[in-house]
Amino acid sequence: MDLRRARYLLPLMIVLVLSAFQQWRWGTGWIPRPYREGLPTASNGVRDRGFTFCRLLYEHVRRERGGYGWNTDYPGSDNNFITRFAELTTARPARWSDGQPGYAVVRATQDELYECPFIFMSDVGTVGFSELEVERLRDYLLKGGFIWVDDFWGNAAWRQWTKEIGRVLPEYPIVDITPDHMLMHALYVVEEIPQIPSIQWWRRNGGSYGTSERGPESATPHLRAIFDEEGRPLVMMTHNTDIADGWEREGEDYDYFLKFSPQAYALGINVVLYSLSH
Repeated sequence: MDLRRARYLLPLMIVLVLSAFQQWRWGTGWIPRPYREGLPTASNGVRDRGFTFCRLLYEHVRRERGGYGWNTDYPGSDNNFITRFAELTTARPARWSDGQPGYAVVRATQDELYECPFIFMSDVGTVGFSELEVERLRDYLLKGGFIWVDDFWGNAAWRQWTKEIGRVLPEYPIVDITPDHMLMHALYVVEEIPQIPSIQWWRRNGGSYGTSERGPESATPHLRAIFDEEGRPLVMMTHNTDIADGWEREGEDYDYFLKFSPQAYALGINVVLYSLSH
């Protein structure tokens, strides 16, 4: 990280270092949590749900090298992000009845979908929506919902994703988010889209091949979006980068953390705050 970017992210880095110290000290990394389908609600003892990090469960129809489909980076990224989001903002997250942070998994066909103002998807170069899922996701987005997709690399994954989201929102174009966009300054100043490789790639190849997991084909990371006629964001896309690995792996490797996690959290918090306030 160069000094100019470090100047903007220094307060964030201090909080994250202090929060992650115990994980580095004991070498635990993130602790796997149980699979949580549905939402933390009154039915399981939660009176006030607060902010819930919702992840979409989908069927994958093709494979991508290094990807696992809908549960790529799950559950560590979801758990860590909602924990840090509460520490670094005034947001109050939901909690399950056993006290764990309020992250959850939902399907497009579940009614709980409409209770999620924010939905996250990973490895979307593998996704294939059914006709019912297309119908439900379109309805969800046009009624005020928001989806952020992350961790898909290269041309084939991009083509697969744009084909599927094009079925959901055929009338809306995909546009690039420029550095002067309000999102890039929602809370933290993010001057450029960070390219964050998976920790496995970085350990094997970072010294020799940089951060691009598909070589020259994925050399440039992109932040792109779909907006409606009034400028409300419907879908945000981080392509050729794995923002969520910067959350998931924060406690596993000190060097990886310093190089990637502050940028990952800064962009992630900006995206969530911007989506919830617009």
